[in-house]
Amino acid sequence: MSSRPPSPGAPLRIGTRGSPLAMAQAREVQRRLMAAHNLPEAAFALTAIRTTGDAVQDRPLSEIGGKGLFTKELEQALFDGRIDIAVHSMKDVATVLPDGLSMIAHLPRADSRDAFISARYATFDDLPEGATVGTSSLRRRAQALARRPDLKIIEFRGNVQTRMRKLEEGVATATFLAVAGLKRLGSAVEGVPIPTDVMLPAVAQGAIGVETRADDEGAIRLVAPLDDAETTLLLTAERAFLRALDGSCRTPLAGLAELTGDKLRFRGEILRPDGAHRHATAREGAPEEAEAMGLDAAAELRAAGGPGFFDA
Repeated sequence: MSSRPPSPGAPLRIGTRGSPLAMAQAREVQRRLMAAHNLPEAAFALTAIRTTGDAVQDRPLSEIGGKGLFTKELEQALFDGRIDIAVHSMKDVATVLPDGLSMIAHLPRADSRDAFISARYATFDDLPEGATVGTSSLRRRAQALARRPDLKIIEFRGNVQTRMRKLEEGVATATFLAVAGLKRLGSAVEGVPIPTDVMLPAVAQGAIGVETRADDEGAIRLVAPLDDAETTLLLTAERAFLRALDGSCRTPLAGLAELTGDKLRFRGEILRPDGAHRHATAREGAPEEAEAMGLDAAAELRAAGGPGFFDA
């Protein structure tokens, strides 16, 4: 496939989902590319692509497939030459990319925590017995039930605006959203960040990735300067953990790597969908051991869970 540098006559086409958050993330990539290469806004064109995860709103994500629900159509657009780069929330990206595509850069990671959202209660622990909590995430569902088995958990799909409207309508008393997403949207929603020792986040939560065709040297040269080495290191551990556990949208698991000085710390956990059983572990080591730490933690938890642990 041919590649060419962006210019006002032939802008670099940035592919993204069409949700407000996805568009905000794509614009962040655009701004960073403009700054890195001293290029005008006209050198880029945003292309919104509807994904399966966006199109199917009447069923839980776990029923319509695993990883790829929010990336497959973007990756196909790369292959077809309709876009030059694709911008993803890394928590949606499969651990093994299709042949011919490469994740060239990860932007500096934002806050990885989840936020508790409710118009009536200040914190998750303030919820009354039997309260209704809405979430589309099997991880959040399992973690909430592990801490509060009395809660009623209902399916809660849609973007931030849709979920907030459902709260206002009384469909649920509370929900969870990613802190990073709220900040990137400049949202007026006041969520309470949940400590990671209470709710460990999804693997790669808060991280944005930029994907290109592996043979598009022009796009690769443009995107490569955007890569944040620390974020890439953290995701190496987390995504190795996810890959080893064959993680998908049907697998309640969480993982978080953090770098403090010259030490890398990784924490991971797996849960039964009903929250009744949870296994957790932690690792600490040198940064160059990132992938090995994730794989080792996954092996321990897979053994602890035993056969059938992830079965619905």
